[in-house]
Amino acid sequence: MLNFASQDTSKQLLSGEGWRIGLRSDVDLYKGLVGTDSWAIELTEREFKDFCKLASQLAETMQIMAAELSDCEKICCTLETEDISLEVNGFPHAFTLHLQLLTERSFEGFWDAAAVPLLITAIANLVG
Repeated sequence: MLNFASQDTSKQLLSGEGWRIGLRSDVDLYKGLVGTDSWAIELTEREFKDFCKLASQLAETMQIMAAELSDCEKICCTLETEDISLEVNGFPHAFTLHLQLLTERSFEGFWDAAAVPLLITAIANLVG
């Protein structure tokens, strides 16, 4: 995990191969940022909190499902709020994450299975 946080504690950006997530407390509207190496979107504080909460819940669900599924079974789970929808798809130990904004900004983003565990860890470190 790489931390590109400036000395200004109001700005944090964590990133690694295939993922990035950031939080700024010094701006009014778009306080969060999520993305990959090739795309990013700024999120409102509410959207960012929803993203972090749902991503963590889905990762926990996938861990729980590991005991229920055989090694070759895949699963797809979706959680949503008024503003966003998150979906995980794959094996409990290796799954993708799909983001869809349900607001007037209409956006979709995707993290591959290699990036998701590090992104989930970064969420815990950022908002923990």
